[in-house]
Amino acid sequence: MATKSAKYPELVGRFIGYAKTETRSDEKSGATPSTQTQVAFAKALQAEMAEIGLINVHYLEKNGFVIGTLPATPGLEGKRKVGFIAHMDTADFSAVNVDPQLVESYDGASPIKLGTSGYVLDPAEFANLRNYAGQNLITTDGTTLLGADDKAGIAEIMTAAAYLAKHPEIGHGEVRVGFGPDEEIGVGADKFDVRDFNADFAFTVDGGALGDLNYETFTAAQVVVKIEGKNVHPGTAKDVMVNALQLANDFHAALPSAERPERTSGYDGFYHLTSMDGKVDAAKMTYIVRDFTDEALEKRLGVMKDAAARLSGDRIRLEIKYQYKNMSEVIKKDMSVIALAEAAMREVGVAPRIAPIRGGTDGSKLSYMGLPTPNLFAGGENMHGRFEFVSIETMEKAVDTIVKIVELNAK
Repeated sequence: MATKSAKYPELVGRFIGYAKTETRSDEKSGATPSTQTQVAFAKALQAEMAEIGLINVHYLEKNGFVIGTLPATPGLEGKRKVGFIAHMDTADFSAVNVDPQLVESYDGASPIKLGTSGYVLDPAEFANLRNYAGQNLITTDGTTLLGADDKAGIAEIMTAAAYLAKHPEIGHGEVRVGFGPDEEIGVGADKFDVRDFNADFAFTVDGGALGDLNYETFTAAQVVVKIEGKNVHPGTAKDVMVNALQLANDFHAALPSAERPERTSGYDGFYHLTSMDGKVDAAKMTYIVRDFTDEALEKRLGVMKDAAARLSGDRIRLEIKYQYKNMSEVIKKDMSVIALAEAAMREVGVAPRIAPIRGGTDGSKLSYMGLPTPNLFAGGENMHGRFEFVSIETMEKAVDTIVKIVELNAK
């Protein structure tokens, strides 16, 4: 892959190497990290962090995070400590033998063949491609995901840290760097050690397109719907059979059809059915339920409870697990962190785009642990599947933004 970043020669190669490393998380594991591939990746990052000049680099067995410090410029030790965090795991899509493809000087209009897979990235289907005319893209070969979520974030943080270590003329306070596991399965930040990380605030570099700056997320719950049926011979079923599969269909139909992910945007919440299985005598459905306030989430859960009671009495049981909360409640107490990121973006020629994340990020949990942690763009588009891509130019701007945040924080 010949194209390199002129300003950051290691950036593209660093990202490609990370992307080729398989690090899927596994929600069924129960271990931390949930997969040994993440442990191996963390140890490799640990060695690289020490090599580029970070100090006190250490891997925490209890939570799977690898942490390092860029020491403050002499005389600036008293400045606020800023951290940058990204996650090592990728989504549960085909992620073995990732073979990234380079598209040089993309014209913004032509379909892009993804290797020999038969799949095509077409702006007629993916309008976001039109934003990248003249830029150099990295895509999949059509058989796997790319892993820009969040290997791009790791590459950008590592590149920024290396750049700052090589340019001592850029004054800065202490900078913390952290890479952790299991964000994609929602548990990566649960055991994060805020005291060990020892930063005043941080940013996850885990966002999407150029300029994304996020400090609002969904408030989230998982709902497992368990349905008990009664199976008898269909020839004698009248007034006796209770078909759990039919109850499952009726339950789903009782939820507002306009409030599904594919029909919502902005500040709309939703009900998302993620799995469904069963037979006549028993069925199980799993939903993720999302909204932007505690009150709105509880209202949605109330709709589900009412539907269950109306349809079945006690044959439908809901198991509710709260997952994370909208971090804006914490960030809004001190918006100086957002102002710093906005100023840094503008100084490097990026227009900030402040919008809610229609999802979650480790920053949701970290903010409530006492570490305010909004989210910065990393560049990935169409994440979690074969149509994923990232722009090299956007990755460069992410590095620029990180460096500028560190510089401005010291002033």
